Amino acid sequence: MGKDPKKPRGKMSSYAYFVQTCREEHKKKHPDASVNFSEFSKKCSERWKTMSPKEKGKFEDMAKQDKLRYEREMKNYVPPKGQKKKRFKDPNAPKRPPSAFFLFCADFRPKIKSENPGLSIGDTAKKLGEMWNSSSAEEKQPYEKKAAKLKEKYDKVIIQNDMEVKLVDLIEKCYCLWSMEKSLSLCYRILLLTAQREKWIQDQLLQLMMMMMTMKKKRRKEKKKRKMRMMMMSSSLGDGTCSFVYAIYPYISIHHLEKPKSD
Repeated sequence: MGKDPKKPRGKMSSYAYFVQTCREEHKKKHPDASVNFSEFSKKCSERWKTMSPKEKGKFEDMAKQDKLRYEREMKNYVPPKGQKKKRFKDPNAPKRPPSAFFLFCADFRPKIKSENPGLSIGDTAKKLGEMWNSSSAEEKQPYEKKAAKLKEKYDKVIIQNDMEVKLVDLIEKCYCLWSMEKSLSLCYRILLLTAQREKWIQDQLLQLMMMMMTMKKKRRKEKKKRKMRMMMMSSSLGDGTCSFVYAIYPYISIHHLEKPKSD
C-alpha cells in the first residue's frame, strides 16, 4: 500500500535543520557545483561537533517547534481504511526501564571510549556485546537484580496510573447517574476496602469526597436562595399564586413572573 499523501510530515531533529541550513548556504555560494553527499555529510558532522551549545540552540528551538507541529497534526490525522492509526505516545508516560545489558553498557561504555577514543558507535556496541556475553552469571547478577527492581517499580506506576484513571471515571459516572449521597457512599465503601492496602487510592477518594461535599454545600445555599426568591415572587403576586409559582418555577425564568406595568 502506497504512502498516504495526507499523512503529516515527520518531525525533524536539530541536526537535520543544521544540515538543511548548510545545504542552503552551499547552494548560494556554489549554485552550479555538484555535491558529493558523503563528503558533505562528513563536513557537516565535524562542524556540528565543534559548535557551542549556544550555536546549536537555534536549531534545537526549530526542532522543538516542529515536534509540537507534528504532535498537533498527528492528533487530528485519520488514516485511510485498511490502515491502523499509529498509537500516539503520551509524553508524560513513565519511561520503560533499561535491561540488565543496557545497565552494563552504561557502566562500561565510558571506559571503552577512554581506552579507544577513535572507536565508532557500532564497534563500541559490538565490543560491549562481546564483554557481556563473556561475563559470568555472578558478574551479570548485580545488573539483572537492578533491572528487575526497576521493572517492578515501572509496572507499579503503570498499574497505578491505569487504576487512577478508571477510579476517577467510575466516580464521575456514579455522580452523573446517582445522587450526591450515593456517590459519597461509594467513595466511603472503597475507602474501607482499600484501608490496609493502597494509600494513593485513599488520597484520591478523599479529594473527590471533599470536592463533592463542597458542591453539596454550594447546592444547599443555591436551593435556599431559590426558595427565598420564590417566596418574594409569590408575595408580590399574591398569596393565592404561591403553590402555582412553586409548581412552574423550574420551567420558567424570573423575568416571566414580573408584575405587568399599569397603564
